[in-house]
Amino acid sequence: MNDLSMASTATQKAFDVQAIRRDFPILSQQVNGKPLVYLDNGASAQKPRSVLDAMDRYYREMHSNVHRGAHTLGDRATAAFEGARETVRSFLNAGSTREIIWTKGTTEAINLVANGLAPKLKAGDEILVSHMEHHANIVPWQMIAERTGAKVVPIQVTPAGELDLESFDRLLSDRTRVLAITHVSNVLGTINPVNELVGKAKARGVITLLDGAQAVPHFQPDVQALDCDFYVFSSHKLFGPTGIGVLYGKAALLEDMPPYQGGGEMIERVSFERTTWNVLPYKFEAGTPAIAEAVGLGAAIDYLNGLDRPAMEAAENALMVRANQLVETVPGMSIIGTAKQKVPVMSFKIEGLHPSDVGTLLDQQGIAIRTGHHCAMPLMDFYGVPGTARASFAFYNTLDEVEQLFTALQKIQRLFA
Repeated sequence: MNDLSMASTATQKAFDVQAIRRDFPILSQQVNGKPLVYLDNGASAQKPRSVLDAMDRYYREMHSNVHRGAHTLGDRATAAFEGARETVRSFLNAGSTREIIWTKGTTEAINLVANGLAPKLKAGDEILVSHMEHHANIVPWQMIAERTGAKVVPIQVTPAGELDLESFDRLLSDRTRVLAITHVSNVLGTINPVNELVGKAKARGVITLLDGAQAVPHFQPDVQALDCDFYVFSSHKLFGPTGIGVLYGKAALLEDMPPYQGGGEMIERVSFERTTWNVLPYKFEAGTPAIAEAVGLGAAIDYLNGLDRPAMEAAENALMVRANQLVETVPGMSIIGTAKQKVPVMSFKIEGLHPSDVGTLLDQQGIAIRTGHHCAMPLMDFYGVPGTARASFAFYNTLDEVEQLFTALQKIQRLFA
């Protein structure tokens, strides 16, 4: 074992990953007669028992609609629901819970912002995105551009999978109205230099949105330090339930934006002559919200807050270090995305093998990865591939699981060689 491997092992022992794995019931099962090795965390992470218990407790002990109920269960539900909002506010270091909007997920959050900013856009305006964006941060802007006459302009990436900063500097202009960019690439794992990007954009008066869906599972953002106008993420990638996400927005901008949907909760007063809107954050939360899911997201953040975050990040980095070491043990294997700063995401291809075949054969050995274009077709076109196989790691994965992945890939390569 070399020095890097020994350092990786020491880090994982200090983090006590086995104790943490016991908090995640789903990880103890077998798939196709093999112990489950779950490496599809970038698509959806697994849930600790505390999240499952919190949602079960809500339904068993306090289920009611929130806010206007004149009874005890309504008070309990409202306290849990708004308590979760405060937990998210603290997690992001937002200035106020007024700036925390519940959405169905990252996609809806971006659509909400895009539609809210549409009245500010006109023909000739430009919306900067990057070539590495998820479709959720491309398509909503294209739809708004069609309505307003604005144009979506992609910032280029380098072959290593890093943002081309010269391209960004060249494209940022007096025509730029919005910068919408991912904090971390879901395909490449690249951590973008968002502080620098936001700073340059704001110096020109550009509105900024950061897609944090792939960032928040690995590190904790500070929206006030970032000084971005909007930050969005999904619960299910942050070890919480599906069906809920978060839009952080600066209060002044949210106040200026029109509501995204109409109905209950988002109103102040309704008459046939005129309807007026509720205060933030409720102005953007039409209808009965995902109450249990909000409680579950709050519990997920509480769970993360109970971990040694620096040790967690070091343990994840150890997984990536070991995976990179083992690439050379699989003939014909190459990595898509080799940025210097990245989270533990490995997109790869093996010469002569289709990614979907790799995924199917790994599943037969109990190993779950993701294959395809990963909702990033422009990036696949850039690399000239139809898709990749992607292993995405979380803090509950182990060095043994990394070894199992590469042992399985070696078997697959020999089978098809």
